[in-house]
Amino acid sequence: MAVPQRIPVVFTDVFPHGAYVLGVEPVNDFDKAKAGIADAQERDKVTGELVWAVRVMDADPNARAGSAEVKVKIAAAVRPVPPEPLAGTPFRPVEFDGLTLTPYVNTNGRTPKQGYSWWATGIRPVRAGAGRAAA
Repeated sequence: MAVPQRIPVVFTDVFPHGAYVLGVEPVNDFDKAKAGIADAQERDKVTGELVWAVRVMDADPNARAGSAEVKVKIAAAVRPVPPEPLAGTPFRPVEFDGLTLTPYVNTNGRTPKQGYSWWATGIRPVRAGAGRAAA
């Protein structure tokens, strides 16, 4: 049985209360930056495209402290454009296409911990009638 490195997941299973974009930033390749290479942005190992981190707030009111904000990485030639904010608010509701997770063991620190790396193929505004309440 072949287990994919990036495991497909359903957006509404991961974010049943929705999600809001906080920002989009390039992901730096630590080794390139350390070597002083001018273009130190990470490239996706699968596609070779630039990697961007979309900072997201999970709208789940029961999310544990410290776990309400996550980063979802997207490989794309240009910076992904977040949806427009809700009228009169700073909140940008978002849905991710092609959402996947990659589990890993974080060995930084005294005790190893289970971690997840989130990836998506794209972002888009929330569809009307998607079944989640807006802010």
